[in-house]
Parts: sequence; structure tokens; C-alpha cells
Amino acid sequence: MVSDYLTTLIMSMSIKTKRFLIILILTLSGLTIFIWRTKYTIRDAQPKLNQSLQSHLERLGQFSEKYNPKSKDLPSTSQQKPPRAISWSSPLSKQCSDIDQRLKKSLNRRKDKLATERNNVVIDSSNYGKRYRWDLYGRRIDPTPSVVILHETTDSYHSALYTFKDYHRKDEDQVSYHTLITLDGLIIDVVDPINRAYGAGNSAFLGEWVVTNPRFKGSVNNFALHVSLETPWDGRNGYLNHSGYSNNQYDSLALVLADWMDRFNIPPENITTHQHVDLAGERSDPRSFDWSNLQQRLAAIGYLCVNSSPSD
Repeated sequence: MVSDYLTTLIMSMSIKTKRFLIILILTLSGLTIFIWRTKYTIRDAQPKLNQSLQSHLERLGQFSEKYNPKSKDLPSTSQQKPPRAISWSSPLSKQCSDIDQRLKKSLNRRKDKLATERNNVVIDSSNYGKRYRWDLYGRRIDPTPSVVILHETTDSYHSALYTFKDYHRKDEDQVSYHTLITLDGLIIDVVDPINRAYGAGNSAFLGEWVVTNPRFKGSVNNFALHVSLETPWDGRNGYLNHSGYSNNQYDSLALVLADWMDRFNIPPENITTHQHVDLAGERSDPRSFDWSNLQQRLAAIGYLCVNSSPSD
């Protein structure tokens, strides 16, 4: 009876209605078959998908561990050759008497104005970086500055600043100091002391360096502060000596050093030269440096007498 009813209903439909009904039935049938096949395809492929995901996560884990400073796969410290421990006998000595009072007053007056006198210059970020807290061998290291390296520009301070402002893609071309001091005694701060300036290449101080780049030997940069004096005109020719630095430069240098010594608790015996820390034997700066001039000024502002406060 039902079949007779359906037959009568179909016979009464127009040709267009019959075509639409056929298309609808075929579409629904195809969709049903597609869903059924997809369901079983996903079920069969699930183990392979899980394996692929697991493999990807394992690769990520290996990558993370490779660049984790505490990774067990980092080179053994036994592979590291320590730097030469070159002794350093500071030319600066303890001095609590025979203070130049006129110089003391002059430096203390300028020290009070130093915050407004210092100039800041922005350089390209390729020429400085953050201080590392882990070395290449996964050992925790103290990034606090503990040594000051004295340099000279070998050319004008303008030339140095142009170099620092340029982008340098290669690590070996990147260079900077924390502070420059011009012939007139102008103090130009280039890199914040909390950051790492690229002032020395293969270098060490009292047998200490930090290795952070697998392509290079260690350097003092991670725990050093770098200050450079502008070279006088007669020294821009590569000779071993020149006429020396101006009194204004020594005044400014003493104040810069005093600021760093206060801020980071750096002892005067940890003020050294680029020539001394350079392990390649290629640096001679700062040439013609007069340690007695620096001695006189640091003593005048109380930084060479352990029994007195710096302001006395």
C-alpha cells in the first residue's frame, strides 16, 4: 500500500521535480560515502600522525637543549685551553698624602657638574650587546664589570663614532667603547656600562676571560669597561709614541674612573691597558700614557687611599 502511494506520488510529479529529487538523493548518498571513508582514513592514519608529532617535538627538544646554556651536550670544559696568565703590576700606588689641593678642588667642582656635562651618543646595535650570564661551556659567570681597559682611538673621536654608528654584520668587525674622551676633555658615553662593549678581541686579565662564541677565543669584554682617549694629531701615523694626552683628558679620565670604581666597586689595581690584556700582541694602546698624571688626579679625589672616603 505504501509502495502504491509512492508510485502514485512519483507519477504525479513534474519532470523538473523528479530531476531535483534524483540530484538530491545522489548528493546525500555521495556525502554519506565521503564521511564514512574519511572517518576510517583518519582512524587508520592516527598512529602515523602521532608518530610525526612526537618526532617533531623531539626535534624541538633537541634544538632547545642544544642552545640551552646548561645543556649536557655542550663542549666539555676539558676542551677549553685557559688563557695565558700574564701578571699585572699596577702603576697606581696607594697615596694618602702630598695631595695637590688646587687640583682636588678643581676636580671636585667638576665632579659635581659631571652629570650635566657628559654627552650620550647612540650607536648601531650591532656594535654592543648584553653581558652574558653563562659561558659557552654552560657555566654560570658573573657579568658585573670588574676591570677597566684603557684605549686610544688612533684617529679622531669623530672617526671612532662613525665606525660605531655603522652596521657591521660580521662579528669580527663589530667594535665599541663604553666611553670616549676627546682632546678637550669632553666625555662621550657610547655604551651603557650595564651592557657589553666590543673593545677587545682575544684578551684576558690575570688569566681570566669569557668564551661565549664558538668561533672565537675568549675575551675580557663580558666583565670589562672600556674607555678610550682621543689620540693627538701627531699620533695618527702609527708610530710607537706621540706627544701624549691633554690635562683635560686626564681630568676627565679620573672622573670617569672614579664613577665606575664607586658604581662597581672596582679597585685601582684593576685599571689596565689594552696592550696588557691583548693576547695576540697586536695592540700598543694607549701609547705614551702617563700613569703619574692619573695617579695625581685619583689621589687628589681620594681614590688611592684605602683609609679615606672618596670625597675627602
